[in-house]
Amino acid sequence: MDSTVNEQNENAQKHPFLVITVVAFMTFMGVLTETSMNVTFPTLMDQFNISLPTVQWVTTGYLLMVALLTITSAFLKRRFTNKQLFVSAALLFIAGDVMCGLAPNYWTLLVGRLVQAGCVGLTGPLMNNIILDVVPAHKLGTYMGMANLIVLVAPALGPMFGGAVVSFASWRMIFWITVPITLVLLLLGIFIIKQYTPTEHYEFDWLRFGVLALAMITLLMGFNIVGQRGFLVKFICYMVVSAASFCLFGWLSKSSHKALFKLSVFKRPVFLFSFLPYVFLQYSNIGLNFMLPSYVQIVNSASAFIAGLILLPGSVLNGLGQPIYGWMLDRFGGKLPLYLGNSLFLVPIVIMMVMGQQMSVLVITILYTVYATGRSMAFGNSMAYGLKHLPKDEQKDANAIYGTGNMLAGSLGTTVIATMMTSVHIYTLSYVQNIVVGSRLAFGMLALLGLVNFFLFRKLFKSGK
Repeated sequence: MDSTVNEQNENAQKHPFLVITVVAFMTFMGVLTETSMNVTFPTLMDQFNISLPTVQWVTTGYLLMVALLTITSAFLKRRFTNKQLFVSAALLFIAGDVMCGLAPNYWTLLVGRLVQAGCVGLTGPLMNNIILDVVPAHKLGTYMGMANLIVLVAPALGPMFGGAVVSFASWRMIFWITVPITLVLLLLGIFIIKQYTPTEHYEFDWLRFGVLALAMITLLMGFNIVGQRGFLVKFICYMVVSAASFCLFGWLSKSSHKALFKLSVFKRPVFLFSFLPYVFLQYSNIGLNFMLPSYVQIVNSASAFIAGLILLPGSVLNGLGQPIYGWMLDRFGGKLPLYLGNSLFLVPIVIMMVMGQQMSVLVITILYTVYATGRSMAFGNSMAYGLKHLPKDEQKDANAIYGTGNMLAGSLGTTVIATMMTSVHIYTLSYVQNIVVGSRLAFGMLALLGLVNFFLFRKLFKSGK
């Protein structure tokens, strides 16, 4: 077994991009459907007679389920083969496609999305773990950028794809179109995906997993009710349960010897100060990707198709720029891509906050393009910089925490921004004007996070030395 694994590992190192391509494309399919659904929210609200805070659980619930699965990625990588994980991901995606395509009501659609989330929850961490297995450290930024190119093209195509499907057919076709493509990827993966490290039998830590899941779910539930009548008492209860669960998880982790992931990586400043900007950038990205398509439909009276197109230029540059941004990290170190990226992230957010309802669809598209370029440059390199400076035996645990934080931040970003958009109720203003005021508050919050990131990056580079 060990000799076979070593031989496959040597072959993989000769052609590392071929090894990760199929896994990346499967992750691409999951991200494509997730971002496609954002532009369908007004249609789903009308068809199922539901509110914006309710419909956003199609995205929030999806990302939460991905986060819960990502928690287990360090255990899954050590316990199961790459092929087993990949096949399971593909089958979950197809099952979710069928459920969503046939969904007679909103709740069936939501359950289908939760099932489908298993795809990204398994293949996202799997892709990064395979890169860590086969790519040398001095090329890590470049190859992670190449993999992210495939995955991050999905946000470019997703809103446009979803908008076109909704405008010219039915939102259900989003799921039926992706079924045959996923079947092809499944067949390719069965033949291409190999094993590069030996597996071992571990006892999974169900107690810690359950406690952490409770903490994450109650955190999101709490923020989801903000703005509703009489929400304060319920919000406090949710936050108390969430905080207590997080504390209990930390206490249990001190003595647990069962497999989940190691919290000891948080003791390393280089991990902590790369992890926090990483999740802040993802929080803002998923939240803004949710907000802008809904914003231009409500405020600018744009169609679903146009709402999908506003994210296209920025998302294309986001995806195509990944290899360049990774090369910048490998060639010049972290300061150039992280400081420059965060600056390009912050400036458009401030302009959006100041301009408010004066923004046209074209102006929003241009500002989002600059924002997406900067966010993309800083996001992937925050994780790559942290992984480069961690010992090899801690990288899988760090990857699991990065991935979990990534998805939890995305879920929280969608929930909080959806709440902020609809939380303003000034009686002298129209519904559209209230949405504009709520959106400006959300832009202000994201700008504050951008300022915090500069401080965190400064601490990161000190710790990196």
